[in-house]
Amino acid sequence: MAVDLTPRQPTKSYGGDGGAYYEWSPADLPMLGVASIGAAKLSLAAGGMSLPSYSDSAKVAYVLQGKGTCGIVLPEATKEKVVAVKEGDALALPFGVVTWWHNTQESTTELVVLFLGDTSKGHRPGQFTNFQLTGASGIFTGFSTEFVGRAWDLKQDDAAKLVSSQPASGIVKLSAGQKLPEPVAEDRKDMALNCLEAKLDVDIPKGGRVVVLNTANLPLVKEVGLGADLVRIDAHSMCSPGFSCDSAYQVTYIVRGSGRVQVVGPDGKRVLETRIEGGSLFIVPRFHVVSKIADASGMEWFSIITTPNPIFSHLAGKTSVWKAISPEVLEASFNTTPEMEKLFRSKRLDSEIFFAPN
Repeated sequence: MAVDLTPRQPTKSYGGDGGAYYEWSPADLPMLGVASIGAAKLSLAAGGMSLPSYSDSAKVAYVLQGKGTCGIVLPEATKEKVVAVKEGDALALPFGVVTWWHNTQESTTELVVLFLGDTSKGHRPGQFTNFQLTGASGIFTGFSTEFVGRAWDLKQDDAAKLVSSQPASGIVKLSAGQKLPEPVAEDRKDMALNCLEAKLDVDIPKGGRVVVLNTANLPLVKEVGLGADLVRIDAHSMCSPGFSCDSAYQVTYIVRGSGRVQVVGPDGKRVLETRIEGGSLFIVPRFHVVSKIADASGMEWFSIITTPNPIFSHLAGKTSVWKAISPEVLEASFNTTPEMEKLFRSKRLDSEIFFAPN
């Protein structure tokens, strides 16, 4: 039975004055369950804090808007890393990492962070399960005061008071004047890469630009097991039809702009044809061919690929497989004439991946 590939917006899971946590559900976007991919979004108001937690899934975080602070405690680390984050930052978060996020009291914009990750080893395929360390739904609310007191070397009354002192769950709004650690510049090393400032992997005038996250520019990508990229295409530009040739799923979040997308699967069947716009998420199945065309506003998207160093094969442009195939094979395959073959081969000699409008 065909799986619905229609792009979806997330729904609010929980939140309050400090912000909200949104997630995409496999019930609404079935491909999440098929691909064992989780997707969620955190939005923090000024002074908002996402309390320390860990997840059952390795993730890539991408800052969609604003700036703030992320605290990261790697497995077996003796000290947290306090990283300043801003729009365009990507962070790789392996299994076992404890994180907290904060938007400053002085901020005039929300801090919005996208999370995409692999849930194949998680509790629920297609959905993250986050474990809060404190708050009303914190791990230690489930332990008896005897166990908590023994673990923390506290009297049971003190343990009970400490565990119950935070009535909120997941997200809080800090009071005015309440301080958190200041970011440490060296803590950014190997932890974050700003995709809006990084060296471009592809730069085509009036076409588009790409920054690829891989083990070379963000080493923790290897531990996460995912690759990622940020793609920006100009008004009415086209992204070449192509597919991931290493059995990977491609999960795409539209950051801004809008356009059209088509996905074609086995037997030449078009399995998706729709308009896409900012805030929507969709998944391309393995080996399916996808292509996008931007509207007048252009289009920007952030994607993860379920392999740390993805390889794509393109079916148009100077780097396409058609330029490598011999003329005789092309003629026979299309059942066409030598003249048509020459015309076909003479096109897109200088264009690769992105095609500006004529």
